[in-house]
Amino acid sequence: MEFSRNDLLEAINIIDENPALRNKRSSSTYDLFFEGKTYPPILVLSIANQLKNGKEIFLVDFDNKVDVPFRILKDHGFKIIRKIQSYYNELIKFLQQARTADQKTSQYQKSFLDLSANVSFGKGAPAKIPWISFLRKEVATSNGIYPVYLYYKKEGILILAYGISETNDSKFHWPIKQHQTIEEYFGQNNLGKPFRYGRSYIYKVYDANNMPDQRTIDEDLISLLEFYKSLELDDTSLRDPKPNNFDLLILKKDLINVNLKFSETLTQRFVASLLTKPFVILTGLAGSGKTKLAQAFVQWICQDESQYRIIPVGADWTNREPLLGYPNALKPEEYVKPDSGVLDLIIQANNQPDLPHFLILDEMNLSHVERYFADFLSVMESKEEIPLYAEGTVQNGVPARLKLPSNLFIIGTVNIDETTNMFSPKVLDRANTIEFRVTQDEMKNFLSNIKDINMGTLTGKGAGMAKSFLELAASKEFATAGITEINEALLQFFGELKKTGAEFGYRSAIEILRLIHQLTVLDHTLTAHQKIDIAIMQKLLPKLHGSRRKLCPVLETLGSFCITGDIKIIKDVFENVDFDFNGTNVLYSLSLEKISRMYRGAIDNGFASFAEA
Repeated sequence: MEFSRNDLLEAINIIDENPALRNKRSSSTYDLFFEGKTYPPILVLSIANQLKNGKEIFLVDFDNKVDVPFRILKDHGFKIIRKIQSYYNELIKFLQQARTADQKTSQYQKSFLDLSANVSFGKGAPAKIPWISFLRKEVATSNGIYPVYLYYKKEGILILAYGISETNDSKFHWPIKQHQTIEEYFGQNNLGKPFRYGRSYIYKVYDANNMPDQRTIDEDLISLLEFYKSLELDDTSLRDPKPNNFDLLILKKDLINVNLKFSETLTQRFVASLLTKPFVILTGLAGSGKTKLAQAFVQWICQDESQYRIIPVGADWTNREPLLGYPNALKPEEYVKPDSGVLDLIIQANNQPDLPHFLILDEMNLSHVERYFADFLSVMESKEEIPLYAEGTVQNGVPARLKLPSNLFIIGTVNIDETTNMFSPKVLDRANTIEFRVTQDEMKNFLSNIKDINMGTLTGKGAGMAKSFLELAASKEFATAGITEINEALLQFFGELKKTGAEFGYRSAIEILRLIHQLTVLDHTLTAHQKIDIAIMQKLLPKLHGSRRKLCPVLETLGSFCITGDIKIIKDVFENVDFDFNGTNVLYSLSLEKISRMYRGAIDNGFASFAEA
């Protein structure tokens, strides 16, 4: 039995959406532990096998031995833990006793998950905030950090927190960002000032009078305790010993959790394109998710909103002023910044090189791109600086020359209709262009399962991977695996594209090889054909446009490059509305499907281009 990590993640997602499945196939001794939740290991494998092969599997299929299925899960990066005693009953007992004057604690268990468990209802007088702390042997409540339940009786809330000692300053620090302190939470919810422990960070807040079910409580606690146990102590800090490497699967999981679902390879194409070159164009059907994907990603990887701007492009943009501002002719010592905040974003990106910054230009082609974006296009290649004003004249903090730093990423979204403008080859040559389409199956699934999209919960979830993301983007490595096959495919397409004047230059060739390398880094399961297909679709086909007479012969030849076997490209593919673009004879499915649409458009309209309404 062979499974990919994606197969197993899809099975986990199905269990999340159908909790009743757990009741049929519960585990006895071990659990799969993933992102703070536990799952029956064999059930995960069984669902993955059903999806792939249409058949359930049981432990008996592994000769009633757990080492083989557990090895499959571990090899794909999943953690197997021994089932533990639930802490739920202890917590409920604690809440009930906290409402009385009883301060005895001898009846509570002294350890949990190999951590010391300490309960306190106060000494002498009942505590206003009873607590339960979980401690490593190196740490004490008087001078350390530790997971803790804090029961704010007056407010009726129980907080599971990243606890910080109040008695003495802790020499350790939680390696977390973007978590709200208890004091901030109280202020935001008009609860006044917390009596104590305001500096501790919130993990979860519960209504003490309406607690969640046992599984939720246990999974929340286990997740925090496992994180705490994974940390490594030294003399000055507490840190996560495992590097926050950029993980595409975590991004995909987080997008699914907020009800954003994209086609199989779209997310890795988008991320790989950003890593290849910090200028990406998203085109295609209006309302197909272009802006949503861009917005979701930047919210996910940024610490806060200061790291990005989403700017709607105006049809009246005729120069660079909406993005870069202008010198004040009446007051030469003053530079007028644009209201969009783009100039401030670029200046901040220069001052914070360790953080990624993003500029999203929504409906980028409402105006002619070259009119307002020419300076950006020029310095993308030259690495020169954009001159803003004469040196020594302005005194309000704006630099005379502006550098576009490597940690600034520009994403343009594009709709095609009678109100928009086409992109020139100069623009397309400097970007990866990703087309968004909606298939009939995708629309069917959407209509049968419409859910609200909760974008807010994405904020900062991937911020710990930002440094790794920038390191990947700084890589100048080329594709090496399968390089002969890649070069042959590129030369094939080069020769045919040259006939229409749409051949590519050295820069595009280099960027194609880098794109293929980044795709390999993000997802090693992609085949050479899939990566070549993506490169053709994003870097070669976007510049194609022309009349039926000029384009159709070229499209026929390009289409023939995408298939093998005895298939007639016009009769069997272009004119066959039922052709299976994922069939075994298809080498490059994305490209062939696009070429077919362009061919039919040229036949029907007398003209075709990559961009479609």
